[in-house]
Amino acid sequence: MDTTPPAIDRLKKRREFLHCAQGKKAVRSGVVIQARQRDGALRLGAGFTATKKVGNAVVRNRVKRRLREAARLLLPLHGRPGFDYVFIARATTADRAWPRLLQDVESALVSLASDEAPGNAKQRA
Repeated sequence: MDTTPPAIDRLKKRREFLHCAQGKKAVRSGVVIQARQRDGALRLGAGFTATKKVGNAVVRNRVKRRLREAARLLLPLHGRPGFDYVFIARATTADRAWPRLLQDVESALVSLASDEAPGNAKQRA
């Protein structure tokens, strides 16, 4: 039995980010995560973004480093192979305590995984 975590590809092109923007999203105080099934391989994709509303370049880079580390720790555990995830920093991400940020990311990933589960279609009235 192979227990190695799935490989994580980086999303770098604008079209990859736009593709994820059309999928599901989970909003938390510290982060917004968008997810969409990718075509082809059963690998995870991860992209990171922070707008100028978050702060200057130094703050944006620090926030993206924090999100990359959170994704490195949690995507293999809670991410679904074959999906791309985009982590969007919020204004509160920079000042968020590390354990609290990890809780935000984890709860968002779990929420997205349960929404994307096969046969879990929500009926609308």
